[in-house]
Amino acid sequence: MSDITAPAQPSFRPSMLIYDRRYRSLTIQVVVFILVMAAAWWLVGNTIQNLRAMGKDFDFGFLWSRAGYDIPSPPIPYTSNDTHLRATIVGLLNTIIISFLGCIAATILGVAVGVARLSNNWLFARLMTIYVEMFRNIPLLLWILIIYAIFTEILPAPSAYRGDDPAWSMILFDNVALTNRYTAIPTLGLTNDPGELDLGARILIDWATIAFAVVLIGGWFVRKAVLAWAQRTQDRTGDRPTTWWINLAIMVVPSLLLIWYFGLHLIPPELKGFNFGGGLNVQNAFVALWLALTLYTGAFIAEIVRAGILAVSRGQTEAAYALGMRSNKTMNLVILPQALRVIIPPLISQYLNLTKNSSLAIAVGYMDLRGTLGGTTLNQTGRELEAIVLMMLIYLALSLVISGVMNIHNNRVKLKER
Repeated sequence: MSDITAPAQPSFRPSMLIYDRRYRSLTIQVVVFILVMAAAWWLVGNTIQNLRAMGKDFDFGFLWSRAGYDIPSPPIPYTSNDTHLRATIVGLLNTIIISFLGCIAATILGVAVGVARLSNNWLFARLMTIYVEMFRNIPLLLWILIIYAIFTEILPAPSAYRGDDPAWSMILFDNVALTNRYTAIPTLGLTNDPGELDLGARILIDWATIAFAVVLIGGWFVRKAVLAWAQRTQDRTGDRPTTWWINLAIMVVPSLLLIWYFGLHLIPPELKGFNFGGGLNVQNAFVALWLALTLYTGAFIAEIVRAGILAVSRGQTEAAYALGMRSNKTMNLVILPQALRVIIPPLISQYLNLTKNSSLAIAVGYMDLRGTLGGTTLNQTGRELEAIVLMMLIYLALSLVISGVMNIHNNRVKLKER
């Protein structure tokens, strides 16, 4: 009986890089990579050569020169004597703040409207449809300008709230005042202030904020440990222990103790002279931009949520009803968890769009990254190429971070194939 051996592989020849399927794909990739790098090298070299011909160079040293302009309501200490780098950081923080708050509000609104569009109430569902179609089909810039115009043209001056018979009254139990210059809202105060932690560069963080953050993060880890213990107990005995009151105590009781210890309380705005003081005055440019981004992006998220719910088999709803579950429980515990696998991928794109659309803030004078680095700094220094390149890299980094975080969550909720 003779052994059957595999035929010997032919020795490598240069022609195999083209004619052999095992090497041809690699050859094409290498050639494309070389061509792309050559094109990039030519583009950069041509740009530098043209800059030299114009008497310019490619230098980011302008970031350390004096900015010379003010930024309203900066999230960190800032004056006109600070550098363009610090002004850029302030603009970046403003972009992150408006994007973060916009994503949260748009998600809440989009989920509510998406579920409401499937309501059995004909009138309610049609009203939600009108909202979606109206905000989806009108450019975002127009909504920003319309909402900003409403705030500046219709709302009164702060002095209208003064006197025994004021022309306007505050809302939300006399805690919020809408004016044509800003929105006065309550701020938080501490009876027992523990002081602040100096991080350098005039950045101060209150020790109370650090304490609350530590308690919340620690409570989240303890809650995960409790849920893991409950799962192990269920796997071992078949009976899952009740943990909701433990989780509630872990997350709420330490925070309540800190609120009592520090004497946390609200400081409502009060009219002092011609302006409100005591609370926090939020510029109308921020409020208008936040509302416009929320309403506009929320309309797209509503359609994503509606499509995700419709993608879940009708049999899931019928099975839940057969088990005696009510409609709200069925939606929260059966439909939405399964719909998330369909919702999250397009939801990532909407978060990215909202972050990039925040650059329209320049239309209402909100000093975000586009208004600082891509606006005043660019015009003052004349470093248009450096400013645009740096701004592009920052937006790219923000987008990659958002995509990475959402993809991690998407991988956790997607179906696992075995």
